[in-house]
Amino acid sequence: MLAVVQATLIFTITLIAVPLPDIGREFGLDTASLILVNAAYGLSFSGLLLLGGRLADRYGGRRIFTAGLLFFGLASAAAAFSPHFMMLVTVRFMQGIGAALVAPAALAILRNVLPDPAAFGRAMAVWGGVSVLGATIGTVISGAMTTWISWRWMFLVPVLVSCITLLLMSRLLPKDHDISLTNRPGQDVWGGILATLGISIASYGLIFSSSYGWSSPAVQLPLLLGSALLVAFSLVERRVKAPLLPPGFILESRRLAGLIGILLAAASMGLVTFLLSLYLQQEKGWSPLETAVGFLPYMTTLIATGRITAALIERFGADRVMVSGLLLGAAGLALLTGISRESSYMLGLLPGLVILPLGTSFIFASSAVITTINVPPYQAGLAGGVMNTAMELGPTVGLAFFMSIAALQSDVIRGYAWALGAASAVFVAAALLSMVLTKRTEPEGEALPADIS
Repeated sequence: MLAVVQATLIFTITLIAVPLPDIGREFGLDTASLILVNAAYGLSFSGLLLLGGRLADRYGGRRIFTAGLLFFGLASAAAAFSPHFMMLVTVRFMQGIGAALVAPAALAILRNVLPDPAAFGRAMAVWGGVSVLGATIGTVISGAMTTWISWRWMFLVPVLVSCITLLLMSRLLPKDHDISLTNRPGQDVWGGILATLGISIASYGLIFSSSYGWSSPAVQLPLLLGSALLVAFSLVERRVKAPLLPPGFILESRRLAGLIGILLAAASMGLVTFLLSLYLQQEKGWSPLETAVGFLPYMTTLIATGRITAALIERFGADRVMVSGLLLGAAGLALLTGISRESSYMLGLLPGLVILPLGTSFIFASSAVITTINVPPYQAGLAGGVMNTAMELGPTVGLAFFMSIAALQSDVIRGYAWALGAASAVFVAAALLSMVLTKRTEPEGEALPADIS
């Protein structure tokens, strides 16, 4: 049940991409407004995840999970009935607030249910695969509903999942353990404020860079302000007794490698979904439904790969599977660089749409294990917040960076190919870096199963 909820949170990120042209026509929106509709959920989701993780660790995963899921479900229902642009943006932002509470709390619950490191490691392998599957399902379902009914109906899927989960929680999820005063994290009010504002404002600037350009004040001011707030956040965290993000938590070598993997895998999914949706609809004249069907091989590969990834991690170790995934992802992205106005779907897109998800599935599953396996139970919410922040920031940072590379070309399609090629090169570099970061032995005394670590 927790995995289904996690998939729904990621589903809600990608469901908006395909119907954006229809939403724009209905509300009469320009490109900048459509970007805001697309980004509102991610802005609040990524900005509040660290705070959501702290709340789950302090007050209990189940309590925060329940509150967040209720808020998420209500906001999703409101999105389905939005009468105008501003309400749609507002409720998308509210969806992100609920999701930022649910995601780290769900991981805290899972850590409580599975205290054994081996069982938790296997669960996290599945968790990572389910997350990437949710992203692809969002594209397919939204395309089908937009074509056959209305884009509004796609928001009822999160409502349905929220209602069913809330009804079943009392039977399936254990109550929160009493959190001892020794392990209960303290409050870090300023850290929460600075992290939330810094991540959200900097993300806002990155999101609009592709529309306005890096020289625009609308991009530069948010980036400068967001960066300043994040610097202030890092300084505050070094001085407070109970930091929201303990210094060094994300810099532990294996955890850093896992977070880089998650960020890049999410970035590649955002990039490919965005570029190919535009390419198929604007250049090839495909309908939203045809575009959604075009992504079916991607989803099918994810489903098939998800069944074997956990076994591969147990057999070869999460580190090796992650590096293999990065190299496969690089190959898939490289295959997509052959995109052109004349290329066919079967030869120009299909090979890449099969190889790339094979790699991203490996990355998400193994990185989820690497990022969380050594975390004590009282920091499970923090680990969930950090991991989901990387997953959320991936598409934002990735699109901003790679679309700026695409803009160097006057020809749109050639620009797409350049962006995909640059992404492939970054994946190769990340694979080499990961081999360095993960080449270490675990400290003595850690109760880690050899097949997971």
